[in-house]
Amino acid sequence: MDVHISLEGRGDLAAQVYRQLLDAILDGRLRSGERLPPTRELAGRLEISRNTVALAYDRLVADGFLVGRAGAGTFVSAEPVRGRAAPKGVVRPRAVWQDLELPKGMTPARYDFRPGVPDARLFPMETWRRLVARELRVSAAGYGDPAGHEPLREAISRHIGLSRSVHAGPGDVLITNGAQQALDLVGRVLIEPGAVVAVEEPGYPPARLLFRSLGARVVGVPVDGEGLDVGALPRSARLVYVTPSHQFPLGTPMSLARRAALLAWAERRRAVVIEDDYDSEFRFGERPLEPLQSLDRAGRVVYVGSFSKTLLPMLRLGFLVAPASLGPALRAARQLSDWHGELPTQAALARFIDEGLLARHIRKATREYAARHALIAEALAGDERLRLVPSTAGLHLCARFAPGVTMGSAPGLAVEPLEAYCGQPPAQPGLVLGYGAIGRDAIPEGLRLLRSRMSAGPEAAVALP
Repeated sequence: MDVHISLEGRGDLAAQVYRQLLDAILDGRLRSGERLPPTRELAGRLEISRNTVALAYDRLVADGFLVGRAGAGTFVSAEPVRGRAAPKGVVRPRAVWQDLELPKGMTPARYDFRPGVPDARLFPMETWRRLVARELRVSAAGYGDPAGHEPLREAISRHIGLSRSVHAGPGDVLITNGAQQALDLVGRVLIEPGAVVAVEEPGYPPARLLFRSLGARVVGVPVDGEGLDVGALPRSARLVYVTPSHQFPLGTPMSLARRAALLAWAERRRAVVIEDDYDSEFRFGERPLEPLQSLDRAGRVVYVGSFSKTLLPMLRLGFLVAPASLGPALRAARQLSDWHGELPTQAALARFIDEGLLARHIRKATREYAARHALIAEALAGDERLRLVPSTAGLHLCARFAPGVTMGSAPGLAVEPLEAYCGQPPAQPGLVLGYGAIGRDAIPEGLRLLRSRMSAGPEAAVALP
């Protein structure tokens, strides 16, 4: 036991020892079954009488918090001790935090069609362990650059330059703990209280909620077959969040005409566009259109990427590429939040990229995901109750319900309704089907179960767990 005890004055010392040991037990600092030091040892450490400590121990034994074992010593009672909760208090968060409803995580199921979840079995875990272990042996102690490990920034700038035609040098790249932190940093640097932020409708709920939490007024802008409807953007918007390469969740790419129109609008309105290129690595058809960042000539685009889909979400690795004018503020925001991420992990990823392992993994995963995508698309193509939204990339596809179609829950089936991605009415009935968490062999039976729960009726609601 190494619980700090501090005695004040020369009052009832036994009561002070008793109270501080009791606090340690109730707070969980002393756990059930943990051995306390002998009374002589503790008395010597506190420079008080052994009888004083013994009196405190005896009282705790009598109260049932300690138990003495002949020849072994004194231990915290093996009976579970309920820890004390913090005071309820009267302090309240800002109103926005009482109104936010975060998306509920779905429990993995036998037929797991959750979107945005990569297949961990495809990841070369043994190779990754070797790289991380190597970096743990050689990594220096101390704080690092808030922008991230420099070799990783160099590797990312080369990788996205080759794979996505993004124009960026190492100094333009800032490493983050996933795309969500990148959005948070950009928002904290740019969003004034009450500012208007435009997002896609339907769109990515965590981005919408994050901007609201930062004090923005979030406005949904409709998405059609060409992507975001630029003509519907509110004139007062100063920040626009889009997923142009593979719209989330519909999956359609933004047309070149719309991309040009969005960039022209941003320049006229002096707005900033956040381009989230979250799963553009997995392409099953033609090369995607150029990212907004590569078309931008006015320095209005912040490009956000993540390795949560290409590698594993648990690694919490992402990045952003920002115009030079935002670089110092973004570095400062990162330093003030958590300074930097795990440097050994960043160093391991730099080697993973430089040794060609990332490109090899992406090629392997793309072949597998393309097969799953095709399997689902072919199986649902003839079902008149569903209308598949064309998509040639990513880890999910979207299907809209025909008028009057409803769906009930089914044990063992995990699938998300399209309405969960709608931030404003009317809700759009349909399904978002991920295929990263479900193996190819389980897809046919999972789709049979899904179709068995669909029915045509007068209602158009989605009733999913």
